[in-house]
Amino acid sequence: MMKLVNEADFENDVLKSEIPVVVDFFATWCGPCKMIAPVLDQLADEFAGKAKIVKLDVDQAKQVAIQYGVKSVPTLVFFKDGEIADKVVGAQPKSELKNKIAAMVG
Repeated sequence: MMKLVNEADFENDVLKSEIPVVVDFFATWCGPCKMIAPVLDQLADEFAGKAKIVKLDVDQAKQVAIQYGVKSVPTLVFFKDGEIADKVVGAQPKSELKNKIAAMVG
């Protein structure tokens, strides 16, 4: 299951993480966000220990969303060593997301 992070945990859970992190910038009212949630849960399980996937509600953490240029949801931002490694806007197929995470994990 993916962890929900907020502005207070963002630095520790994402930027200071020892393993790559995918942040799902979502909104509770967003249809495509709900559609990809089960896919992200599956990927979180598949990559457990190698990478993690967290969710961030853009309505609850507006400053973080603005800081990372999130203009539409869902936006997935891939972080490695505290830096942005990749960014995807919109719901993507599981295979594409899996490939992107695998590339970060090495």
